[in-house]
Amino acid sequence: MNLDANLDRVVRRHDELGAELASESRREPAEFAKLSKEYSDLAPVVDKIRELRAKRNELADLAGMMTDGGSDPEMKGLAEQEFHQLKSRLPDLEREIQLLLLPKDAADEKNAILEVRAGTGGEEAALFAADLFRMYQRYADLHKWRFEVMDVADTGLGGIKEASASITGRGVFAKLKFESGVHRVQRVPATESSGRIHTSAATVAVLPEAEDVDIHIDDKDLRIDVFRSSGPGGQSVNTTDSAVRITHLPTGLVVQQQDEKSQHKNKAKALKILRARLYDAERQRQDQARAASRKSQVGSGDRSERIRTYNFPQGRVTDHRINLTLYKIDRVLAGEALDELVDALIAEDQAARLGELAAEA
Repeated sequence: MNLDANLDRVVRRHDELGAELASESRREPAEFAKLSKEYSDLAPVVDKIRELRAKRNELADLAGMMTDGGSDPEMKGLAEQEFHQLKSRLPDLEREIQLLLLPKDAADEKNAILEVRAGTGGEEAALFAADLFRMYQRYADLHKWRFEVMDVADTGLGGIKEASASITGRGVFAKLKFESGVHRVQRVPATESSGRIHTSAATVAVLPEAEDVDIHIDDKDLRIDVFRSSGPGGQSVNTTDSAVRITHLPTGLVVQQQDEKSQHKNKAKALKILRARLYDAERQRQDQARAASRKSQVGSGDRSERIRTYNFPQGRVTDHRINLTLYKIDRVLAGEALDELVDALIAEDQAARLGELAAEA
């Protein structure tokens, strides 16, 4: 389907929805909400389509003035100048509309569960995992998102073995979904007396937060164990059996929570993480099925894929998926320059998907 035919279809659907919503016929609240959301989602696209068509009409009028033998030469000159300026802007407007028409990822507007784990490299890997966790916390603060720490297993030396957080706000998952994978660091550890550069790694997973309607979990599929919380080195955090371990029997997934003193709160947090992991696993399965023959994905979803290197001696951060290097490592780790990487990844993904649509047309 060519672009104009697609635009006609979108405008027609928007008009149909407007008529349906304005009609007197009664609808179930859920159906009305669904139609209203589709109508509001299409509204900005229709506005851009109308803008494009108005500019095309304006372009045709200018072309007519340029070829009109009776026109004043000065007016013809102005018309020609305006014609070329307007014509150069149309491709950008068409691309903007094509981006708006790209199929939406159903999870893009969801909140996210962030999980960071130390990988190879011992205590240095744990320190780097803590750096990454703080980076995302600062990034969330800059975007006015709520960052709630759910669980932290620290080493007692400033590093973390693993940590998880719930990030709540507008478009969280859309911004953070390409952060999943292995992040590698190259730097001289504070404990290294010879100044030798070490390489270590941490794994990041960003999962869309799932609702009950996204993933249904049967109680019979869960084994729930309670035990006494313990901190670093086995020190008792509290003396009650408030920690919770939930095992999802069909998949073998295990989630453990012990940060809260309340067993009920730990269970709720553990279920939240379990639901997100199950939802993410199903999304990955569907993505792999759809993309079996496609190699242009920016984020493969493979947690073992090395996606980024943070090189301290050179002050650079390199994203290997898009070959982008920024020489501002301090600002990236402060969350301030992370958007430069995130936005480039989103743009690359959009370009790849536009290319696929063009190939299918």
